[in-house]
Amino acid sequence: MKNDVDLSKLMGQCGEWLRGSGPESDIVISSRIRLARNLADFPFIRRCTEQDRANIERTLVEKLESVSELRDALYLNVARLKSVDRQFLVERQLISREHADAQGARSVAIDAHEEFSVMVNEEDHLRIQLMKSGLDLEAAWDQINRIDDIIESQVTYAFHEQLGYLTACPTNVGTGMRVSVMLHLPALVITRQIDKVFRSLQKISLAVRGLYGEGSQAMGDFYQISNQVTLGRTEANLIQQVKEMVPLLIAYERRAREFLMRESPKDLHDRVSRAYGILCTAQTISSEETMHLLSSVRMGVNLGLIENLEIFTLNQLFIQTQPAHLQKIRGAELDTADRNIERATYLQQHLRKGNYGENPKSN
Repeated sequence: MKNDVDLSKLMGQCGEWLRGSGPESDIVISSRIRLARNLADFPFIRRCTEQDRANIERTLVEKLESVSELRDALYLNVARLKSVDRQFLVERQLISREHADAQGARSVAIDAHEEFSVMVNEEDHLRIQLMKSGLDLEAAWDQINRIDDIIESQVTYAFHEQLGYLTACPTNVGTGMRVSVMLHLPALVITRQIDKVFRSLQKISLAVRGLYGEGSQAMGDFYQISNQVTLGRTEANLIQQVKEMVPLLIAYERRAREFLMRESPKDLHDRVSRAYGILCTAQTISSEETMHLLSSVRMGVNLGLIENLEIFTLNQLFIQTQPAHLQKIRGAELDTADRNIERATYLQQHLRKGNYGENPKSN
């Protein structure tokens, strides 16, 4: 286990879910599958002693490091990381907020390409997650299923013949599976259709969460759609449930964008141009405002209103302008005011370069 790790290596690369290269990636940012697992020989985390947690971590890390497919992963002792480093991993979607903020022995194994991570001692003993760019749930399931089988060959999971995998939260009992897709839905927000759409999703037991999952807000018009219950459902059922709804959401968003282009092109162009202009010239800017403005610019690029600006670049800026990333880039702790100044400078450097972007198209 590496305790004092320089995370700058991760800074210099782009995680799989940010590539913007997968199917339907103009609207679907990423597909993610997460599996919750527990060891049969230990109590659930909430009933664990500190010694139990330490024993679980030691057992799992030893087993994970012995698996050839996971040998090249980066292993981090989360408990020993600085607060800014834990937040950095949250911003990159590699660990959950709960994992970052918890107490006691806990760790994470991260794939070199940031496709998957394995959290040890989160809500469950193991949380395995895998992310793919765009809408690619089948590929995500095939890969995470192989990883799960490999780990299960090394340890004994808590499993009941009738109930399935046993988990700390009753809603995860069964497959222990959470299938989620992250979508960028700015046009549905602008046309005020988003609440109606999400009320419909909740009626069929699909949860709607923000950028960082449960309890988070929908910053930058990003929403995660996922199943709520796993008991009595197979993995194929859960994937199909989400897979059937996502194309409808994509279609709704595309129709909303077409409506804006057709019925109020000047207002739309003005929104995109103003957003781009502020991002390129602001001297100080908050994280929340940045996300909101980048959302408009990202939609503008996909609608052809801005040339020579890559979606890949914008996807990175959504993350690199988050508080922990800015502090890692700067190499120093920054208070809110200094972060806002640093963020504005960083945006100017990356949006005003000739190879990153030029002025929005005029009508």
